[in-house]
Amino acid sequence: MRGRAPFAVLVVTLLSAGLLGLLMLNTALNEGSFTLSRLKKQTTEATDQQQSLQQEIAAQSAPDALEQRARDLGMVPGGDPVFLGADGSVTGKPKAAEDNPPVPRSSAEPWQRPGASGSASPSPSASPSSGDPGIELAPAPPATAPPGAQR
Repeated sequence: MRGRAPFAVLVVTLLSAGLLGLLMLNTALNEGSFTLSRLKKQTTEATDQQQSLQQEIAAQSAPDALEQRARDLGMVPGGDPVFLGADGSVTGKPKAAEDNPPVPRSSAEPWQRPGASGSASPSPSASPSSGDPGIELAPAPPATAPPGAQR
């Protein structure tokens, strides 16, 4: 009987350790499964957002939308094109673009900022954070002569 007791304890200990190892492995796999599920959900949401943005870009790039935005800015269709050949010959008859029917223009032109003092040119001291989508250029530095030119 004495020889069987330590063997039985050893077998029960090994079985218990094996069951605990399987339980920990199963827990780790489930945790990975939850992480994978969360990442798949985030991927699906990002894909949906990308598709909606692509649809928005496509809608704004459509010819009718571009025409409407151009008309809102006061542009008119140019008419038939005229081509200049390599030898200097002109193909077609050039003529000025016509505004038929006239494009309705608002009192504030698109290049003027809201609340501007009525001048058509933007002020050079305006900050880009004021809502103006235009490009602000810094003044050029004064021209100086190269060193050694004045003697």
